[in-house]
Amino acid sequence: MQIFEELQARGLLAQLTDEEEIRELVNNGKATFYIGFDPTADSLHVGHFMALCLMKRLQQAGNKPIALVGGGTAMIGDPSGRTDMRSMMTTDMIDHNCECFKKQMSKFIDFSEGKAMLVNNAEWLRDLNYIEFIRDIGAHFSVNNMLRAECYKQRMEKGLSFLEFNYMIMQSYDFLSLYERYGCNMQFGGDDQWSNMLGGTELIRKKLGKDAYAMTITLLLNSEGKKMGKTQKGAVWLDPNKTSPFEFYQYWRNIADADVLKCIRMLTFLPMEQIDEMDKWEGSQLNQAKEILAYELTKLVHSEEEAGKAQEAAKALFGGGASGAEVPTAKLDDGAFTDNSIDIISLLVATGLVPSRSEGRRAVEQGGVTVNDEKVTDLKQTFAREQFDGDGLLVRKGKKSFKKIVNQ
Repeated sequence: MQIFEELQARGLLAQLTDEEEIRELVNNGKATFYIGFDPTADSLHVGHFMALCLMKRLQQAGNKPIALVGGGTAMIGDPSGRTDMRSMMTTDMIDHNCECFKKQMSKFIDFSEGKAMLVNNAEWLRDLNYIEFIRDIGAHFSVNNMLRAECYKQRMEKGLSFLEFNYMIMQSYDFLSLYERYGCNMQFGGDDQWSNMLGGTELIRKKLGKDAYAMTITLLLNSEGKKMGKTQKGAVWLDPNKTSPFEFYQYWRNIADADVLKCIRMLTFLPMEQIDEMDKWEGSQLNQAKEILAYELTKLVHSEEEAGKAQEAAKALFGGGASGAEVPTAKLDDGAFTDNSIDIISLLVATGLVPSRSEGRRAVEQGGVTVNDEKVTDLKQTFAREQFDGDGLLVRKGKKSFKKIVNQ
């Protein structure tokens, strides 16, 4: 199976322009393609996972990836999928985040000479002459067409700033700049970016002529990847200092039954033949599939060693023990104790297992709290300071939230 057909089989391709030409380029390793990453934080998260895995797959097939970090566009903010305007970041913040991205991307992409590039659109956006830019580029865009774009519709009701209105033109100009500077002939992105991406393809053809070879593909990135990027607790980061390898492993281990095989197909590098066999799995076999998914993705992001540690810690924890060394740990400082003890509600709040005392009370009343595998039923139960010495206490709320609590 060639790479284009494999991408189709894995369910990664949503919309395409020039399908036959795209198939020809990627199957013969002739695509120089880019995917954009907005540096709105100092770490990538699992919502970026699909794009990173796609870049790795295409590079392995001989194609050349360009990872474009938006050091320029981040100063405006993408309105796609937003109901309000993004907060403004300083150039120092943006540049710092771009550096963090490169380090994390290097685990997926080979940036050695001639293999791939990491480019920052600050190179051509930050020093633009506005009058020259609008005369040269703005003349190729219809405001009527722009207002019909999906990326703006949600914002039109509450108000779309002129600043954000420029985003589509800026992103389109990115593709033109990459085409002219580095021979980039293809762009990939989430399905929420389709209008912006078509704008780039059309800009190249209008400005450089119909023979300009620019193509567009979108992925199931918005509906699947971006949804995977966040949980009720916030983003799941690729940075181990933000989301530990164990927490990362557990995130994928706890994914819904309905999503596990879809994620294995889209995100892992397991052979399609093996995945097709797993399609027949059901019941308890789905738990095995979740373990495979969690292990493979933790290995990809954090190394095989860390994946093994996380897997063993999970088995120790959920096998009834509390000895998993990689279990997330919270430390109690002196201020957490009153008369050298702490009550169960305060303990749940202090360690972040619940957001408020009322949530803590509800969890205890519903029988969802255990300490060292013993259910807590008394709202007034307290724990002495010395109980948190050494290995501390393992506190669980429900089946999926838990922490080892120790003295500071």
